[in-house]
Parts: sequence; C-alpha cells; structure tokens
Amino acid sequence: MLKSKEQDVQSYYDRHTKQFMTYGEGRGSGTIHRAVWGPGVSSRKQAFFFVEDRLAEAFRTLQQTTPDQTILDLGCGIAGSLCYLMQQLPVQGVGITLSPVQAKLANKRIRDSQLQDRVTCLEGDYLDANLQIPPIDMAYAIESFAHTDDPSRFFSHCATRIRPGGLLAICDDMLRNDVSSRAKKTIRQFSHGWRIHSLMTRNELIALAKSAGFQHDSTYDLTPHLRLGRPRDRLLALFTTLVSWLPFDHVIGHLVGGSALHTCLEQGWIGYDLTFFRRAK
Repeated sequence: MLKSKEQDVQSYYDRHTKQFMTYGEGRGSGTIHRAVWGPGVSSRKQAFFFVEDRLAEAFRTLQQTTPDQTILDLGCGIAGSLCYLMQQLPVQGVGITLSPVQAKLANKRIRDSQLQDRVTCLEGDYLDANLQIPPIDMAYAIESFAHTDDPSRFFSHCATRIRPGGLLAICDDMLRNDVSSRAKKTIRQFSHGWRIHSLMTRNELIALAKSAGFQHDSTYDLTPHLRLGRPRDRLLALFTTLVSWLPFDHVIGHLVGGSALHTCLEQGWIGYDLTFFRRAK
C-alpha cells in the first residue's frame, strides 16, 4: 500500500502526464523531462536525449560480467528514455512508475517500438523490494529521485539491486546553499507544486550514497545548458503571479511550481546536476 506522499505523487502524474505530453517542453519527443543543450547538441531531439546519451556512454565503460545485462529506470514515466536507450545498447530494460496512466502509455510505447521482448514496464513504487527485477548493471533516475521522501532508503535499496561495480545515475535538481528568505519561499513553491520531497545539496547526496556503499564517480552541472528565460517562461511567470492566489492547487499548482523552479535556476538557488555513482565491489 502506498504512503500518502507516494499517493500524492501518483495522483500528480495521473492528472498531468497527458498535459505534459501535449503542452510541455518535451511534447512530441517521447520524454517529459528537460532539454539539455549541451556540447555538440544541434537539434531539439539531441537536447531531449542529451542525458540519455551520457548514460549510454557511462554504461559502455562497464566490464561485461553477464550475458544478460540489464538497466533499470527508477521512475520511467512514459518510457521515452528507456526505449531510446534500448536502441543504443544491446541490453534488457526495466522501468518502474507509480502512475497507472504512465504505465499504460509506457507499455503502448514499448509495443509500438517493438521492444516488448527486451523492455518491461512495472507499475509500482520503485523502492518496493517485492517487485520482480533481475540483478541490475546500471540504474538511473531522471527527475524522479527528488520525489522520494526517504532518500536514505533509496540508496540502500539501489545497493541491493545493482551488481557490485555497477552504476547508479541521478539527474535532478540540487540545492545550491542559498538560505535567503526569498529563496526559501520560492523553493517551497517549487517543492509544493512539483511534489518534491528530497531536495538537497550535492554534498548531502554524495554522503548519502557513500553511506550505502556507493563511490562518487562524477558530477556534471547541466544548469548552464538549460534554456531559461524564454518568452514562454516569462508569460508563464506572469500568469502564475496573477492566478497563484486561486485555491485550485490541483489545477495550477504544477504551473506555479514550474515558474518557481525557473526562478530558482536563474538565481542560482537550485542547480540541475547529473551525478554518477559506482557500487563498491
């Protein structure tokens, strides 16, 4: 049975996923996470799969120890990232999402991509030890780690899933240590609107991972490669300012949260990091 916070995250994605697919930044790309216009990126598709390309590069550094290598998407959404990686790597894939709406869309994408013999999408809590998942060579969480309300358990659970020497990657928002009252208020708006429960600094993340037996490999600050301050973002900020007093959190809360996040990123209160860990052998 899901806890109340998990139910809230589930309801959030059940309610908004189709809106994200239709109107969000990644509409038409198969993803609902952010675009990263990093080095070498020259197209919208490359920007939306920049993180996945870094994951594929990291996976190729692993020494193959089994004939059936497997990657795990912790919070797979509509399986856009997982299907993309399956096209880059000769591996098996497992994705987990809390949302029944996302699970249905993910399984359709898997079938449409003719990957049903290599990819499985499970509906449930990605920290559920009862889910039937084979040993994992690499696990990743793209904009899903921050939803957990138990980050210590997240790392200890991953340590039981990932083979010794395997990789864990987290791409998510991280605090940048500003404690001004304005920063705190805006961070609270972001956290509430986007159902964020584990917002921490980079050093706190690394310390938690270390306590669970993971070694820190590398961290990349992707914030400079986000396109912030677009006209659409400015209009959204104006709109949310005008309507934020309305008592319709389930309708506009994610818009208020998204506008607050853009402010946090522009002001340097929050950064967008891709961090790799390796499970100790």
